[in-house]
Amino acid sequence: MTTETPGQLKPAARAPISPTGPSLLHRVAQEVDARAHDLIALRHDLHAHPELSWHELRTTSLISDVLGEAGLQVSTLPGSGAIVDLGAPEPRIRIALRSDLDALPLEEVTGLPFASRTPGVTHACGHDIHTIGVLGAGLVLKTLEDELISRGIGVRLIFQPAEETIPGGAHAVMDQGGMHGVDRLLALHCDPSIDVGTIGLRVGAITAASDSVHVTLTGRGGHTSRPHLTQDLTYALGKVVTEVPAVLSRRLDPRSGTALVWGVVRAGSAPNIIPTHGECIGTLRMLDSETWDTTGALIEEVVQAVVAPYGVQATVRYIKGVPPVDNDNASVVAMSKAVMTMLGASAVVPTKQSMGGEDLGWYLTQVPGAMGRLGTRTPGGPTYELHQGDLVVDDAAVTIAAKVLAGSVFTSLGPDGLS
Repeated sequence: MTTETPGQLKPAARAPISPTGPSLLHRVAQEVDARAHDLIALRHDLHAHPELSWHELRTTSLISDVLGEAGLQVSTLPGSGAIVDLGAPEPRIRIALRSDLDALPLEEVTGLPFASRTPGVTHACGHDIHTIGVLGAGLVLKTLEDELISRGIGVRLIFQPAEETIPGGAHAVMDQGGMHGVDRLLALHCDPSIDVGTIGLRVGAITAASDSVHVTLTGRGGHTSRPHLTQDLTYALGKVVTEVPAVLSRRLDPRSGTALVWGVVRAGSAPNIIPTHGECIGTLRMLDSETWDTTGALIEEVVQAVVAPYGVQATVRYIKGVPPVDNDNASVVAMSKAVMTMLGASAVVPTKQSMGGEDLGWYLTQVPGAMGRLGTRTPGGPTYELHQGDLVVDDAAVTIAAKVLAGSVFTSLGPDGLS
């Protein structure tokens, strides 16, 4: 599968709206830079006080206070999370900027002066950066609200709880009308494999669908010396673990990038006893939305066919987790224009597809949009991994995120933007 670069993007066939020149984007950058110290301090505060999914109460309160003091009307969601609207009261176009608030149940080992003060919890996925990036963009766009109103642009800031769970907080946001009236959704996600100051972009699927598959087998156990008098459940479980992924590779289009990988396989308690119960639990990931829509029934069919010769009973629990994040061409063009204008032409870099899941994909089943990869590696510094307790993010990523998100609101207009 090829990776698109901005030079290869197809121009979206759209009618032009009020053009946005470089001078406006330079104003965006200047407004962000003027707030750099405060934004970084807020990021340090969030990082030191991480909260797990559905419990982001302090985080919600902090962003509500900061945005409220700036004159923005904050609508908090039940429990945690918030939505803020600004710009044109009856917009011709509404752009949503999404962040996620939750941290991970990991111990931080960075030794940073602002390291997590909550034992066993840390922002090891960069959601503190995402949150302050959207908050910073909102503060700047409030300052430039006259420019938004004159162009008929509405902006919605989404501070989503619980991205790290299944089902995630995207459903809660949508249930509260968070996508109502939205024409485009934009977001950034930290990428510690690329340098701070660069943004990874691509058209099409950038992350995979991620679903949970739980197969439980039951049967008549017995002594391992007499398997013919039992239902050899352990043997059947081994067949499920090996043959179901193999069958899927022949029943699904290989271009869908489907991979079923087991993380839990367990049965039995003694070497000479065939057990009566066993299970395997794993994740099914794929890059194609159409394949994702139809695979649940196929999993059930294949599992039942595999265990049938062994006489055991199989129960399949298939839970849809998240769809792929499928980046819209026009949204990627808008982000590319903002990045290249404010950070330079070399700041846009190709990015690979990831088999990781991201519940931003649920929003993109309702509206077009895109997620970019936000470089967080200090140039010349070490490369970290997400979801690890030693993750260190360069502070400069905070202001870069705010610039790119605020600027992309304005570059969503014009010949390559929304009509």
